[in-house]
Order: sequence, then structure tokens, then C-alpha cells
Amino acid sequence: MSEKVKIPPTPPGTGPAGRRLWRSVLSDYELAEHELQLLARACRVADTCSSLQATVDTDGPLTTSRLGEQRAHPALVELRQQSALLARLIVALRVPIGEQEMDTQRTRRRATRGVYRLGSAS
Repeated sequence: MSEKVKIPPTPPGTGPAGRRLWRSVLSDYELAEHELQLLARACRVADTCSSLQATVDTDGPLTTSRLGEQRAHPALVELRQQSALLARLIVALRVPIGEQEMDTQRTRRRATRGVYRLGSAS
């Protein structure tokens, strides 16, 4: 018998992309308060990415400068940066992707620390 999961309401002002991300993560995982804050930020960034993508889809990936040169659309540049931020936030949540098994405590600690080492530098 499966138990229906109670998903907390999405943060105020969350758009469609953010609501989908919120529901997809919380339907499978129970998060601590600090992780909910990360997820809320990720949802806002997902909404920003969606809006920027719509602008690029409408205007095209290139724009013409005042000197007549073709350049990357400013929305495309910002979309790249926001996409990188979204990826970092998702990684910070440590939510398994695809068929990854649930991490052991040792692996979780390593993932949390990233490339940094504890202790003094030699």
C-alpha cells in the first residue's frame, strides 16, 4: 500500500517551471529545512531560465550591436549563467539522479565538501 506524500506548498511567486521542479523533487524526497531553502532558490532560478529561454526563442540567439556587429543576445548570456547556477543548486541538494543508489554517509560528506579538504594545508 503506497502512502500519499504531502508536498508543502510552493513558495509565493513561483512560476510554472519552479512549481514543476518543486513537485518533482518533493514527491520523491523529504528535505530538511535548509534543503527546502536551496530548493526554493532553485525553483526561482528555474523560472528565470524559463523566462530567459522564452526571450531567446522570440528574439533569436543573436542581436546586432549599434556598430552593426552580430553578438550573442544578452538574454542568452544570462541564460547560460543562470543554467550553471541551477545545476549547482541541484547538486547542492544531493538528490540522486537517475539510477544512482542512495549514497552512504561517507559519500554524502564527500559530495558536500566538494573539492575542499578538511584540516590544515601542508
